[in-house]
Amino acid sequence: MATGFFNVPTPTNEPVLSYAPGSKEREELKAALAAARAKEIDVPMYIGGERVTTDNKKPMSPPHDHQHILGHYNEGGSEHVAAAIDAAMAAKSAWADLGWEHRASIFLKAAELLAGPYRAKINAATMLGQSKNAFQAEIDAACEFIDFLRFNVQYMTEIYAQQPNSAPGIWNRVEQRPLEGFVFALTPFNFTAIAGNLPTSAAMMGNTIVWKPSNTQIYSANVLMEVFQEAGVPDGVINLVYVSGPTAGDVIFNHADFGGIHFTGSTGVFQHIWKTIGENIYKYKSYPRIVGETGGKDFIMVHKSSDAKEVATAISRGAFEYQGQKCSAASRAYIPSNLWDDVKDYVVADLATFKMGPTEDFGNFINAVIDEKSFDNIAAYIDGAKASPDVEVIAGGNYDKSKGYFVEPTVLLTKDPKYTTMCEEIFGPVITIYVYDENEFEATMELLDSTSPYALTGSIFGRDRYAVEQATKTLQNAAGNFYINDKPTGAVVGQQPFGGARGSGTNDKAGSMINLLRWVSPRTIKETFVPPKDYRYPFLGED
Repeated sequence: MATGFFNVPTPTNEPVLSYAPGSKEREELKAALAAARAKEIDVPMYIGGERVTTDNKKPMSPPHDHQHILGHYNEGGSEHVAAAIDAAMAAKSAWADLGWEHRASIFLKAAELLAGPYRAKINAATMLGQSKNAFQAEIDAACEFIDFLRFNVQYMTEIYAQQPNSAPGIWNRVEQRPLEGFVFALTPFNFTAIAGNLPTSAAMMGNTIVWKPSNTQIYSANVLMEVFQEAGVPDGVINLVYVSGPTAGDVIFNHADFGGIHFTGSTGVFQHIWKTIGENIYKYKSYPRIVGETGGKDFIMVHKSSDAKEVATAISRGAFEYQGQKCSAASRAYIPSNLWDDVKDYVVADLATFKMGPTEDFGNFINAVIDEKSFDNIAAYIDGAKASPDVEVIAGGNYDKSKGYFVEPTVLLTKDPKYTTMCEEIFGPVITIYVYDENEFEATMELLDSTSPYALTGSIFGRDRYAVEQATKTLQNAAGNFYINDKPTGAVVGQQPFGGARGSGTNDKAGSMINLLRWVSPRTIKETFVPPKDYRYPFLGED
């Protein structure tokens, strides 16, 4: 068998297509949208080599057109979770033994499929199933996931290349083994890239996976499985099941072979999972790896030296792109009194030009929130703000779910810096602004740092470099991804590894080597070429 020290293709970030009028990609995407809307599909679970259907069919509809049926998915039960675990364990030995370059090839091929023949299909599925506009789908389902696949292959080789020193007469080696057991990937609705990365990053390192996506992301998850199968992922390596969270947890967190969880979702769910794992810790063969990225109450901190128009644009984009349904979305801002009037005027003017409606109309900047539960939750926050004497609605504040789950981009101004919407994650198109005395910069940063339990993303705006440095130091634990003179969203794989601490997760930085290291268990090997034949050391000799 021929071997070698293989160099993988150098990764670069996938170019973002424009979808401008008259472009080829715009026409291809429109055709893919029309084709997807024109048919109903039956989405199976993928367990081992089987496509599994059940009698429990659940409808899938666009959030912006909830009466239209895109198809149905087959909801499973605990027996399907158990079968998925069995399939993952059965596939594990062959997958772990496969040469790493062949695992790399499979996922590099998946990236090429997404960059080419599947690009329009995965973007269309994300637009329809998750109500993302063309640009938001492109930077997520296509570009970011392609970047995850390509850069993770590079990080994998760098991990394998890290080796210890050897003293004379011995050879020290480190091998990176996949975790013992299976990995559970529990993925969210809001990013198709995250839904793809959580199972594939662990699988790339030789692990086998049980994957449970959010019910509202199943439509695009099915396309991802098509890509994985065409790329050559063997049966049983990634098993996709559609069950309730408690049903999955009851089986997985009581299984001796549970090796780790890769999670993105709410802080409350993650804390419950951690507690459950702790209570069951004696049941497992190894201590499970717990990797999670959870909520955020992301901020824009503004110094009095800032440019008001730049701040306003960061609010308009950072708070309202994808309807604020990003864990990194700007949801609170601290504006100095000398800039507030200008910032307010610019933001209100921006929002007046926003068009809201279905994703199929490329002129719409704002689309629907994900489902009725989310809609009702956001509406309740808005209603509470309208009733509060401490809050003024500066823009938006309306909502309607008769056709789709539409919530107007809403700007709240509060006199209370600890008002509910300054503290709690809303996960919708709502930002709350607190105007502070322009000379109370330091005190306001201390207020910001103590207001929220989260620490995911945040930004500082200022042209005064002393102020920028001061904020960078003062807020060092307030955000795992910190931005200077930019909105707190839009992390790019290979450029800004993503993750936060405090209530926002384990900060294991998706899109970096740090994350992949969580899915291996190293073994050190020491080989001595000429072993000693006498136990006596020189110091034992007589004088």
